[in-house]
Amino acid sequence: MKQEKATVVEHHNFQGDYRILRLAAPAVGPLVKPGQFLELRVPRLDDRILRRPFSIYKADAEGASILYKTVGRGTEAMVSLQVGDEVDIIGPLGNGFPELTKGKVPVLVAGGYGNAALYLKAKESPVKGIAFFGGRTAQDILCIEEFQVLGWDVRPATDDGSLGTKGLVTASFDPWMAEQENVQSLELFVCGPNPMLKAMGDRAIEHGFTAWLSMDKNMACGVGACLTCVIKRKTTDGWEWARCCKDGPVFESREILWEE
Repeated sequence: MKQEKATVVEHHNFQGDYRILRLAAPAVGPLVKPGQFLELRVPRLDDRILRRPFSIYKADAEGASILYKTVGRGTEAMVSLQVGDEVDIIGPLGNGFPELTKGKVPVLVAGGYGNAALYLKAKESPVKGIAFFGGRTAQDILCIEEFQVLGWDVRPATDDGSLGTKGLVTASFDPWMAEQENVQSLELFVCGPNPMLKAMGDRAIEHGFTAWLSMDKNMACGVGACLTCVIKRKTTDGWEWARCCKDGPVFESREILWEE
């Protein structure tokens, strides 16, 4: 983990309400592993002292990129960032996705811009598989071409049917899963809203395959101090509190005790 004054080298509209922010961050970029995140202090927002967490979309020796959506005061303030501006970041943070288990079939599942957190996993995976992306409309299905270039078969699903299968991402995933001769050979890497994470985790437990879930919690400090991102993790004696930012954000589906 490093704290760094990163310089904006690229910032532009990507699709709909989504934007790409590229940062020159030579101290952070080379350390990034798939599924990790960074905390960014939003400039021009002095009355809000906490940093904002963002999944790392792309990273290399020169820096890192985030793909974000303008959804509130913090991200709206970020829109004004210009090339050459400096932002204070901490990263990479958290435990990301593990390496693909030998002999397993990789499957990516994302809701909304959750697929931004899966790009580095897709890139480094020695085996290319199928990616199921879900969103409300076609404007919420991101980066299809980027994943296809890497060799992934992308299956979109939209609530309104404007792209791919009509319905939730499970409407696309479930028929495909039913066709698999050896469903236990699947290994899922999942990022998105909590209802989708639970749905995929439940399927993994029911059908006996592995699903790694990147938990969607508000990670205010990013280093395990504030305890705003705790979840219940199963233990042999019951359960314990686990911090998504420090112990996660990625957990295997059988570890999580979901709140009813």
